[in-house]
Amino acid sequence: MVVNVISLKTEALLLFCRDLITTYNQNETETIFKDDENLAKFIEKNVKDIEKGISAILQPNEYYIRNMRVSRIRLIVKFYNQINKSVSKHLQNNARFNPSMLLFSMLLLWFKELGYEYNSKEFIFFSIYPYTEIYDMLLLGIKDTEYKRLNISMLQIAEDVINELNLEKI
Repeated sequence: MVVNVISLKTEALLLFCRDLITTYNQNETETIFKDDENLAKFIEKNVKDIEKGISAILQPNEYYIRNMRVSRIRLIVKFYNQINKSVSKHLQNNARFNPSMLLFSMLLLWFKELGYEYNSKEFIFFSIYPYTEIYDMLLLGIKDTEYKRLNISMLQIAEDVINELNLEKI
């Protein structure tokens, strides 16, 4: 059986990103954008855009759970677990994190920096997404130095996680 490992890793990454979006959406009490309503709306719009793109590609979570005996699904779940373990290792002791910055950073690194799935019709949305606008807003347009440091730490975590995923073997 010929397996496209990059596509499996991509699907696992998108599954993890879907979970990050769920975390972002459930975190209504977060005051991360409390001082900048325009930034909050901008990030919310972009998170919704990414969520739509992910929903167009991925199956519901139940599909992956129900089909764990299928080798392709088993590999996707293996890569997902590796991503989850890596992120969890970085966020020990209930460290504060920004799920939206982590989300955008991981996608940018995978699709733009590493250039994976650039020619795949299935993932083209993620390859051409304007991540730089988001980076400009979350890194350059922020006056709050604590929030800027938080975003930089999310970028560093994303780099570590994506590098580990990139090196992971079947």
